[in-house]
Amino acid sequence: MIRSTSLPHLRAARAQAKADLGTIVETAEAAGRDKLSAAEQTAFEAKRSEIASLDRQIEDAEENERRAATAGAIHARAGATGRVSITSEPTTYRKDDMTGHSWVRDMAAVSMRSDPAAAERLYRNTREVQTETRALSTTDGAGGEFVPPLWLVNEYIDLARAGRPTANLVRLAQLPSGTDSISLPRIATGTATAEQTTQNTAVQNTDATTNSVTANVATIAGQQVIAQQLIDQSPINMDQELLADLLADLAVKIDVFVLTNNATNKKGLLSVSGTNAITYTDASPTVGELWPKLADGVRQVFEGRFMPADVMVMHPRRWAWMTSAVDSQGRPLVLPVGNVPVNVLATSVGSIQPTGLVGYCQGLPVFVDANMPTNLGAGTNEDRIIIMRGADTTLYEGVPRAEAFRETKADQLSVLLRVYNYVALQSERRPKTISIVAGTGLITPTF
Repeated sequence: MIRSTSLPHLRAARAQAKADLGTIVETAEAAGRDKLSAAEQTAFEAKRSEIASLDRQIEDAEENERRAATAGAIHARAGATGRVSITSEPTTYRKDDMTGHSWVRDMAAVSMRSDPAAAERLYRNTREVQTETRALSTTDGAGGEFVPPLWLVNEYIDLARAGRPTANLVRLAQLPSGTDSISLPRIATGTATAEQTTQNTAVQNTDATTNSVTANVATIAGQQVIAQQLIDQSPINMDQELLADLLADLAVKIDVFVLTNNATNKKGLLSVSGTNAITYTDASPTVGELWPKLADGVRQVFEGRFMPADVMVMHPRRWAWMTSAVDSQGRPLVLPVGNVPVNVLATSVGSIQPTGLVGYCQGLPVFVDANMPTNLGAGTNEDRIIIMRGADTTLYEGVPRAEAFRETKADQLSVLLRVYNYVALQSERRPKTISIVAGTGLITPTF
């Protein structure tokens, strides 16, 4: 823990501790966990204690600086004899004024009771402003160098990422080691039974047929080369911040892989052959006309899988369009849970969510995913709605790796940051467990 009395060092140490705190949380979020591990929780609490201690030290150091500045100013005005020599008159209104005068208070005094002393101070302040700001400004070359920019590095703005909501809705499993593909045997056509026509005659005899479904292991990776000087000289750990950003993008790319990947034995949900296709064609789409299409998607999952769908996934713009719908009397058709009259089509969770669970429709939880494509169809302006039984699709994942290498870039004083993971998606094992709503009715919505 930093014990230096130097205010810049204390501030830099606090910025570093806050950045470390954010990295702990971001690492857990990037791994798709909503809770910290025991080790992460211990580190989190330690960082919080360190920040609290640094805040106290910074407050003490700032107070010491203020006292030193006041003492120095008094000493500078006092000569060798101890007598104060005034070289310039202080401004009328200033932060260290102990008389209690202020510009706002004097303005009120003049307005309410025509206070002549307050009016004189206001006049003197106007002349001071005119005199002292006539030639100089905050423009460089005209005094601006004395008004430096303030960089709040510890409050830096990270890059917004969409996360991996759909990838978290399917069955998650540990990727087995020592293989580059995962194959599942499957009964393609089954046996059969039938009523025996008469006694002592042959009974139904139908042979089952089998095949297999394979999921190839894919590698998703990224890198960033960073100068050693940036690592050494920045008040925050830039290597940790960039690794966290790479991990966040890794989560997004896994979600995109689950949604749209289109390669042999690596099919995303929207690319699987044999799914339930529900077409919604409409030049002027409405939520009321979409409603039976959603019901059809739920029905087809049940009839093809003989088990119910358990989730609905759509783009945030589609859910926003649904929540904007009103009936003929201007009443909204999507209301928060608990305020549900008979005419509603869906219910929301009561708060706006950028990703994840937002409400319920057709009896299913609705999740929005900003990684859902919006450039599909003939007009490249359609999105899709997925209705599925998530447990029937399996995403195998390895352990995400985040690494830093100095040796490979030592000749140019750089560090290579790298993240990667191995994934395999078994999305073709039960195509009829997936319904895809598509068509011109899902073009860019208007509000």
